[in-house]
Amino acid sequence: MCILWLVAAKFAIKKMRGFLSLTLLSVSLTVIGATTKLDERYTWTELDWQFPNEMMKMQALASGTYIPRNGLPVGVERSDTRLFVTVPRWRDGIPATLNYIDMDKNPAGHNIPLIPYQNNVAGDCANGLTTVYRIKADKCGRLWVLDTGTIGIGNTTENVCPYAINVFDLQTNRRLRRYELRPEDTNANTFIANTAIDIGANCEDTFAYFSDELGYGLIAYSWEQNKSWRFEHSFFFPDPLRGDFNIAGLNFQWGEEGIFGMALSPMLKDGFRVLYFSPLASHREFAVSTRILRNETKVEDGYHDFVYLPERAEDGHTTSRVMNDEGLQLFNLIDQNAVGCWHSSLPYAPENHDIIDKDDVTLVFPSDVKIDETSTVWVMSDRMPVFLIAELDYTDINFRIFSGSLQSLVEGTVCDTTPKYLGKHIPTIPIYTKVSPSSHIFNAQKQTIPKAYAFNEHNGVTFEANHHYTPSALSYLKEFKQFHGLGDYSKPSWYKSNQQ
Repeated sequence: MCILWLVAAKFAIKKMRGFLSLTLLSVSLTVIGATTKLDERYTWTELDWQFPNEMMKMQALASGTYIPRNGLPVGVERSDTRLFVTVPRWRDGIPATLNYIDMDKNPAGHNIPLIPYQNNVAGDCANGLTTVYRIKADKCGRLWVLDTGTIGIGNTTENVCPYAINVFDLQTNRRLRRYELRPEDTNANTFIANTAIDIGANCEDTFAYFSDELGYGLIAYSWEQNKSWRFEHSFFFPDPLRGDFNIAGLNFQWGEEGIFGMALSPMLKDGFRVLYFSPLASHREFAVSTRILRNETKVEDGYHDFVYLPERAEDGHTTSRVMNDEGLQLFNLIDQNAVGCWHSSLPYAPENHDIIDKDDVTLVFPSDVKIDETSTVWVMSDRMPVFLIAELDYTDINFRIFSGSLQSLVEGTVCDTTPKYLGKHIPTIPIYTKVSPSSHIFNAQKQTIPKAYAFNEHNGVTFEANHHYTPSALSYLKEFKQFHGLGDYSKPSWYKSNQQ
């Protein structure tokens, strides 16, 4: 994350260091109606690592190759009995950037030592891992790891290795492939911290997408072709009006932060998904079909295939999001110390977003949000702005990993699609606006439609609706379905050809 503002900010923040603990405590009193639903599984005052023996640990501490307070966890991913945790090498003394916790031996706990996974030697470009951010385990038993090859952050950054995709077999722990991004995939400002994995007809038909936050690009990689290409679009840029942040009593500016969090929809009727994304310095959601991203020729001719959605409500900055196979998206709300939700059967609008959990002490900066194969939600919180700008209180718990049942977390929210809540939230037609000067969608009127109809149409399930739709609704549904590759809309018998 870009922190060129850090040097100046530190002078302003030093004066308030003594008040940080008080601030974190006092803001917790302002939580209105907040009930923590996520369960704390793992907590740390400072990170610890497992070494082969105590003597080697002491030697690492003495030499400075291990400095516990220099570690900040940023990513989490669960696979079977392992919970992976990533720690970037922003400062010296990080023994391993990719680690895991053995959940059979430690189902929960405080200050559990992290176990290094694979070769974590910094600067060993061909064999090691230098700095890793967010990772993804797929349904084919593979762990996708992008090594940024960097040490440091902001003005201290050194590119000791090229960006490289590493894919591991989670059964054998063998590396299946290492692929270096092409020089034309990146630029001098490139910073990539998020990955989305798109599995098509089979495991060979897999694409990975990487968001370039500071270089303002989106890289697509084909597993089958072993080839990558880069998209560029104005939607990847930050919103100049949304660069101000207020977290944990700290005010700072991340005005240069572009495309960051990404989430893939379930597969649609046409065999493709929708990639939802948002710049960090923005409150707006954007989307594009993977039909576009999977086609290298669209790099030069895909501008009008990207669409923009309405903005989230105020304090709507987000860095991480995930969508399950039912079209339910979870996303972090870093300004609010909360995790939000949206069900894609509803229009993307603030009234259709909800908060599944919030806590102004334990959820300060929820850096990563995941849903595993058992529909368990995993959330990492790490107080990142305090770590970067001010100073953590190492007598307090600073890092937490939470878990919870997805069904329990969304129960009673606008995102709940269980039968007892189905009739409570009647959606309007979502407005997905394509970038087209000829589009009539700018004048589309919102019309109410049954929730089950919208949900099943999105997921390619036949549903016999018993409602009549207005001509303006039909016009929009046709364009919406064409964008998503769902085919044309059959006009009912009551629709007259002369109606506009």
